[in-house]
Amino acid sequence: MDDSCGPLDTFIHPSAEVAEDVTIGPGSKIWHYCQLMPGCRIGAHCKLGKGVYVDAGVRIGDRVKIQNGISIYRGVEIEDDVLLGPHMVFTNDLFPRAFNDHYELLPTIVQRGASVGANATIVCGVSLGSYCMIGAGAVVTMDIPDHALVVGNPARIIGHVCMCGSRLNIDFRQKTRTEVGCSSCQRRIFLQPGSVSVI
Repeated sequence: MDDSCGPLDTFIHPSAEVAEDVTIGPGSKIWHYCQLMPGCRIGAHCKLGKGVYVDAGVRIGDRVKIQNGISIYRGVEIEDDVLLGPHMVFTNDLFPRAFNDHYELLPTIVQRGASVGANATIVCGVSLGSYCMIGAGAVVTMDIPDHALVVGNPARIIGHVCMCGSRLNIDFRQKTRTEVGCSSCQRRIFLQPGSVSVI
């Protein structure tokens, strides 16, 4: 890291390849061997680790951490405050063939505050809910609700997490409205069938 950079300075490592019409917000850091394609937008205060590829036209929100070895292809949208762990994978074609000249681009949305663990795979056409947490190595093939904690292949919900990331002591399968407090940050969490609200 270049310690001479101020909090609003943008840093681009000399080994990075950045197209001329890329937009990079203030305070963002683009590290070794990144490749940013034409028309992509990187928000403010983002950190792109070694070997990150951002496809043409992709939009990345503010305060996003994209760790080493990640490719973000067309069709993927990353909202604010998202964490993408090392070498996680996005796909953008459900029926890939080397000899196809066309395919259907299915959008994938990673909503605000979501975290995706190392080596997880996100199959295209899904939405990852706000503040959900995807476990390392999980293979996500369906939409994930807000605050859900998911693991495995295929990924399945095993609980819920607070905005702070701590696991909540609630039964995610229960059918009635429940209120609990986060033991780490003391936020109040309301669980209703199919949704979680945090105050």
